[in-house]
Amino acid sequence: MPKNKSHKGLLKRVRITKSGKIKFQRAFGRHLRSHKSGQTIRSYRLPTYASDADAGRLRELLQLKVRSRRSDGAAGKASPTVAKAGPAAAKPSKAAKE
Repeated sequence: MPKNKSHKGLLKRVRITKSGKIKFQRAFGRHLRSHKSGQTIRSYRLPTYASDADAGRLRELLQLKVRSRRSDGAAGKASPTVAKAGPAAAKPSKAAKE
């Protein structure tokens, strides 16, 4: 059976965060910057994460478990419901103490 190898070129260009997102550097920010505005150049410094559509494609190349940009841990889990009680249920009454 063949071994699953990760794409070495992609591994050199991306980082996998602790939460499993794919982080990379944006394009067009290295050279030919004299005609670009300062706001544009500063925006290139911000971290960029793979979109939902790209995350599936990159998952196959990396042979790793990765998450999409918008997914979070509680997406598929049902939250437990807490019964709401009135203020009388929160504090014991004086009659119950006697």
